[in-house]
Amino acid sequence: MTDQTTPSSSETDAPQRNRSSAVGRTFLWVGIGIGAVSAAALTYFVLRATLMQRPPATDETADRIQGLIEEANRLIKTLDEKKQT
Repeated sequence: MTDQTTPSSSETDAPQRNRSSAVGRTFLWVGIGIGAVSAAALTYFVLRATLMQRPPATDETADRIQGLIEEANRLIKTLDEKKQT
């Protein structure tokens, strides 16, 4: 009679195994979900960075430097012409 009143170790372990199994599956699906969201976010930002590139705006500094170089070349040319005459 004592065998029937005391649960065996396999009977007490069954709910624990079921709970562990459910928690394991939950963590598995959460991990898959986090991985999918991370991959989607990474893809979005990579595509956004590559496809949405704006054409480079004109650089005012580069334009100013180019203008100064051209002015200097004109002045040098003018000085050379004055020297020759």
